[in-house]
Amino acid sequence: MKKVNLTTAHQRLTANFEENATTAALLAQMPLTLPMRNLYTRELTYRFPHALPANEAHTSGYVVGDIAYWTPRHSFVIFYRQTGEVISDLQKVGHINSGDFKQFRTAGTVEMTFEQD
Repeated sequence: MKKVNLTTAHQRLTANFEENATTAALLAQMPLTLPMRNLYTRELTYRFPHALPANEAHTSGYVVGDIAYWTPRHSFVIFYRQTGEVISDLQKVGHINSGDFKQFRTAGTVEMTFEQD
């Protein structure tokens, strides 16, 4: 596990990133500041212009705080609200350990910086 700090204008979150090819590709780009768009009132997402490696993607549910990569649209995702949905082609990247996700329910696009600790 790799510790990553996520910073917005309003708070700092910490996450543990798993060891896989997707995580390695993301860590190689850090520090990384992304405009995370609020999508489906359940997630913040950023769509990379090109695919990241995701050789462990599968159909999966998620829990609040999960960080994942959705392969069909090259989407880097942070789940902040549970809807009970099961999602295909999802590669788990990590999980946020602490923080308040309520602010994301009303936010539009959130500028978020990702840095390895």
